[in-house]
Amino acid sequence: MPELPEVETVRRGLSPAMKGAVIADAQVNRPDLRWPFPERLAERLTGTRILALRRRSKYLLADLDSGETLLVHLGMSGRMTVSGDPLGQFVHDHPTVQKHDHVVFDMDNGARITFNDPRRFGAMDLLETATADQHKLLSVLGPEPLGNDFHEDYLVQAFAGRNTPVKSALLDQGIIAGLGNIYVCEVLFRSKISPRHKAGQVSAQRVAAMVPVVRQVLSDAIDAGGSSLKDFRQADGNLGYFQHSFDVYGREGEPCKRDGCGGTIGRITQSGRSTFYCGKCQR
Repeated sequence: MPELPEVETVRRGLSPAMKGAVIADAQVNRPDLRWPFPERLAERLTGTRILALRRRSKYLLADLDSGETLLVHLGMSGRMTVSGDPLGQFVHDHPTVQKHDHVVFDMDNGARITFNDPRRFGAMDLLETATADQHKLLSVLGPEPLGNDFHEDYLVQAFAGRNTPVKSALLDQGIIAGLGNIYVCEVLFRSKISPRHKAGQVSAQRVAAMVPVVRQVLSDAIDAGGSSLKDFRQADGNLGYFQHSFDVYGREGEPCKRDGCGGTIGRITQSGRSTFYCGKCQR
């Protein structure tokens, strides 16, 4: 499942082709993805101008001059890619529409945006822009980890008294929006905190110290174009590269990268998900 860095990478890749452009023609090639598309989706999108392309947690949000906002979730296998060359940077010609190209936007600048999703776990919805933050998917989200509302005092207070594992607390979208399994494992390693600890039992000093680590891990991943493990591709179709920099994720049985540690990366299962960590230097 794409996490914050992957979605932000896609947003940045789409923005030059979509922001300020008009959707000259919207094609919707099936009735649903994870849930049914909004009524008359193609009709409501065609002719609208995209005023802004933003991200909230793992969702892409395109604000339209119609007063509506298009919400997109990539799901497990969804991709949004650009073809055409409206601004001299997308080198691909428009390909033939394929079986899993469920939504296609032809922009007035010559770009084509294709939403491809073989597993159909992605989703799209149309929201009233003025009340978008009240949508059921967005209203429950915590602060953005790269934003000003995510800070040391906030995280210390959010963790206080929690009996869930620290990893589960970091994955809770109501506490921090956008973090997923990969980057939480990396954050805990850089913070030298065992994923087995209860969130409320980690000292306030150590919890506060995680805030800049979260920011740095996410920033490093965005700079690398995200992580491509199975399906993720950037908007130009290229792979992300952060997977080559993983300290722990997917490295079970390999030596710890921390200088002087000498430990071995292990794996445990927490809430049905694999957790990778070094049992020697993460305490």
